[in-house]
Amino acid sequence: MTPSKAFSFLFFLLFSITLFGQSRMSGTIQNSNNTPVNGVEVYNTTSAAKTVTDANGMFSIEIKDQVANQIILYKEGYELVETTVSPDQTNPIFTLEKINNLSEVVIQNQRAKLFNLNRLRDVEETAIYAGKKTEVIAISKLTANKAINNTRQIFGQVVGLTINEGSEGGLQLSIGGRGLNPNRTSNFNTRQNGYDISADVLGYPESYYSTPTEALEEIQIVRGAASLQYGTQFGGLVNFKIKSPSKKEMEITTRNTFGSHNLFTNFTSLSGTKGKFSYYTFFNFKQGNGFRPNSEFNSKNFFVNTNYQFNEKTSVHFDYTHFNYLAKQAGGLTDFMFNENPNQSNRDRNWFAVNWNLFALRLKHKVSEKADFSLQLFGLDASRKAVGYRSNRVSSTDLEGTVRDLIIGDFVNWGAEVRFLQRHDFLGTDNAFLIGAKYYQSKNGGLQGAGSSGKGPDFSLATSEFPNYPSQSNYEYPNLNLSLFGENIFRVSPKFSITPGFRYEKIRTEAKGSYRRINFDLADNVIFDETIEEDNIKERDFLLLGIGLSYKLKNRLELYGNVSQNYRSVTFNDIRTAMASQVIAENIGDEKGYTSDIGIRGQISDKVSFDASVFGLYYNDKIGEFEAQNPNGSAAVIRFRDNLGTAATYGFEALIDWSLSKTFFADNDQFVWNVFTNSAITDSKYLKSDAPNVEGNKVEFVPLLNLKTGTSIGYKNFMTSLQLTYVSSQFTEARNSITDRNDNTYGIFGEIPSYYVADFSASYKWRKFKLEAGITNFTNNNYFTRRATGYPGPGIIPSETRTFYSTLEYTF
Repeated sequence: MTPSKAFSFLFFLLFSITLFGQSRMSGTIQNSNNTPVNGVEVYNTTSAAKTVTDANGMFSIEIKDQVANQIILYKEGYELVETTVSPDQTNPIFTLEKINNLSEVVIQNQRAKLFNLNRLRDVEETAIYAGKKTEVIAISKLTANKAINNTRQIFGQVVGLTINEGSEGGLQLSIGGRGLNPNRTSNFNTRQNGYDISADVLGYPESYYSTPTEALEEIQIVRGAASLQYGTQFGGLVNFKIKSPSKKEMEITTRNTFGSHNLFTNFTSLSGTKGKFSYYTFFNFKQGNGFRPNSEFNSKNFFVNTNYQFNEKTSVHFDYTHFNYLAKQAGGLTDFMFNENPNQSNRDRNWFAVNWNLFALRLKHKVSEKADFSLQLFGLDASRKAVGYRSNRVSSTDLEGTVRDLIIGDFVNWGAEVRFLQRHDFLGTDNAFLIGAKYYQSKNGGLQGAGSSGKGPDFSLATSEFPNYPSQSNYEYPNLNLSLFGENIFRVSPKFSITPGFRYEKIRTEAKGSYRRINFDLADNVIFDETIEEDNIKERDFLLLGIGLSYKLKNRLELYGNVSQNYRSVTFNDIRTAMASQVIAENIGDEKGYTSDIGIRGQISDKVSFDASVFGLYYNDKIGEFEAQNPNGSAAVIRFRDNLGTAATYGFEALIDWSLSKTFFADNDQFVWNVFTNSAITDSKYLKSDAPNVEGNKVEFVPLLNLKTGTSIGYKNFMTSLQLTYVSSQFTEARNSITDRNDNTYGIFGEIPSYYVADFSASYKWRKFKLEAGITNFTNNNYFTRRATGYPGPGIIPSETRTFYSTLEYTF
């Protein structure tokens, strides 16, 4: 059976399923003056349904037959209502009591209760999460430095993440974990409001754009088993969900942040709802000098979301994102330079520029009481440009008047994703079947050549000035991807469910262009000069399978487990980009493997929430790097990137969040005190390798211990948080070379030493004003999390030292 016939058959089967009607209840919500209240969030915790009241205070929501349904009503500024309704009730009227001057603590407690109800459930619109390792970050609960996307704090309660901390101003997000390279989050499928935002999902899956935290409602993370619905990556899914429009006709929020090193940011949002139309838009400006010389930056980010609700079943949504930034890059350091002075820089001609334009159009339609349909169209028109001196001898002086390396990447892609989810009855229990398909195509361009001899951000070719520059290439990368995916929750009993799934992928990648190979003698005379034309096409198709299990115990505890196949295609763009400190094997191939999780999660008496699990990642043809002589015959030592063999990463992860205030101060609703511990113990091994001196070694980017712990304390309108991070040492290449503290040449070899860092944040709200302030790395530790081989310049990239910030917010 061909994929198209299989697709048609599955949709026919889907629509042939008998629809088992589920009752709906309509009602009205009013205030104490008997005036209808619109924008009230209505949750049915029994049926896992949710809705919002209209301008007349009316709502309609699914209820389960023959049982009492637990209903929760929430609107900020009113008391939260919990009540029970029976299936035979008709048009009930509920009354909300308005509360003036709600404190931040009370608001946070109400949001926490809703968050626990509203985090990723087994079925969410047209997605299935049963049996998967899922985590949700509620941004409103965080007291952190949101202005610069402080990743340490924002992802503080996500287990096992490793972070590259080298982008001043939070312009880029670089997270990994479980042995996955954090560089630009390239091992995750990165999305915003459900659509792709990376440069090219297949050919260049790196994210140069990161949604500003100040605009976010939540961040959703689904680990490796997400490959069945969201892509093939080993890391899984990271989805940035932007705030929903205000229920008012117009609401404006403006936030201004000042900080160390001349940091200034402005975030201004405008949102509202008028009848069936709603909108949310923001503008974000950032500038600063960075904590090292030669690291100033300037960025502008604009976003607009518009929504139209045709009726209670059908809505359409449009997003546009523009992101533009220019940053000077201080480059890397050798080990000797870092130990001498981690804040120094000997690069003053390295620049990086990004221009990102994202488009998305989504149609959501409720086909029936138990059937949901969504269609999402999305596209990207973007570029990244880099120019600079990138000698692999990091201590070398960068002299004005000499050639710089210029790399330009253009990314043009678009796609469509359709999903249909049908809830149905199986053996007397509620089940859900998801079927979906994705079409994706891109035509990217990559150019490398001689950059100008000046100091400024000049991104034009200087071929006439440097005609014999050896690193010259010009390529097009047309890529095409068709995928079909599906999952079904089989509830064997009300407590136990099995969720098998599949993903069929058809991938075509191409590299079409030319590169120049040029050799010199000892007197720098050209002795060999050749331009090589290339049209390399690689086609493959494969099937990924997975299964998830869930057993729900009493008292809101759940046992879960999953195993899923994963895949990552090799990127032609990497192969044809020449770097002084790194060489990529010509015949490097795709990476295949498995991910699995087994764990227990839940809550204990509303006081303790936890998630503890063991995991494993198994790789075939694991892509990695090791120290080697440059294969072009030069005497330089480089990092060689290739398929190294079979590897495994495995460990234990646990998050515990304990409400001390609910445990010991339950009578005081104006006081909140939580403590959390987030720990991951991870080990790894290369099981088999043909590369020299690799078999038996540890996998790169795997610290044995990754610990984050902290506490948040609040009273009335005053909130504080304190967080400590500790990460043990980790190797950066497969031969597990140790650190040479006296190396004053390269800086790209050796471990990332263990480090700890502590952060403090506080906020106070008064009427419509909110003041936030904090100190990041208040112990002023010198540490680093990355040894770069390319941009921002080879060598050690130091992490930020102690910084201060303060933010003033006003909402009207």
